[in-house]
Amino acid sequence: MLGPKQEAQGALFYEFSISDPVPQDLLLRSIDRFVDLDDIRQYPADFAANQASHPLPGNAL
Repeated sequence: MLGPKQEAQGALFYEFSISDPVPQDLLLRSIDRFVDLDDIRQYPADFAANQASHPLPGNAL
């Protein structure tokens, strides 16, 4: 029979928000309103597809 667990085990998953540690008055937060980065993922995908022997599928990035 197994006895009680002797050593503490760390959490398997942690919940956090990437924006919590970023100060509200940081300059990048104000710039974010004016810059549209929706298409930014397409540029590295196009570059990688041209560099590789096989094109990357659309969801590879």
